[in-house]
Amino acid sequence: MTGGRPPSGSFGRITTGAGTRSTPRRDVGLGEATADAMRAARRRWASGIAVLTTSDGTPEQARYRGVTISAFTVVSLSPPLVLACLERDSSSARAVAESGVFAVSILDRAHEYLSDRFSGYGPLPDPRFTGIPFDLAVTGSPILQDALVWFDCRVTATHDGGDHLIVVGEVGAVALGQDTDDPLLSYEGAYRRIESA
Repeated sequence: MTGGRPPSGSFGRITTGAGTRSTPRRDVGLGEATADAMRAARRRWASGIAVLTTSDGTPEQARYRGVTISAFTVVSLSPPLVLACLERDSSSARAVAESGVFAVSILDRAHEYLSDRFSGYGPLPDPRFTGIPFDLAVTGSPILQDALVWFDCRVTATHDGGDHLIVVGEVGAVALGQDTDDPLLSYEGAYRRIESA
């Protein structure tokens, strides 16, 4: 290919959902950083999808909470730190702030239904996560079974992030699941996959 923009579709090795957009593609120049503009710009950041979970109460009477997130990253290897962003006024942000613990399970393509459930596009999980396969690690936060990887964390800091709460956690336990080479990805509001998967 010579000059110009690359073709849409599978170029760049993203296939499923390519060419299907929740909003029309448009090229924009310099503009005001409104909430709508920021939301549209954020959707152009291809990212993995995870479920952040926490627990409150005693192990016998624990109430579990979870939310689908894409704003997650490993901050430091030593000490082992991760960062997640949660909507400030959400019940999940309040629960994490109160419990001081959380876990993050990175989703595989087969977990699309879990992403939908924890983001409110399916039946929301009850406080016992009935019907959702999970285990408990060190902190008592639920770890989703068959996740690509999971991190079990204790909150070390929270920061004001505007309409979000930035939560930093020290990782007390981490484990790799089976590498299916098929992570659940998001781009422009749609689930995507790597071409080779």
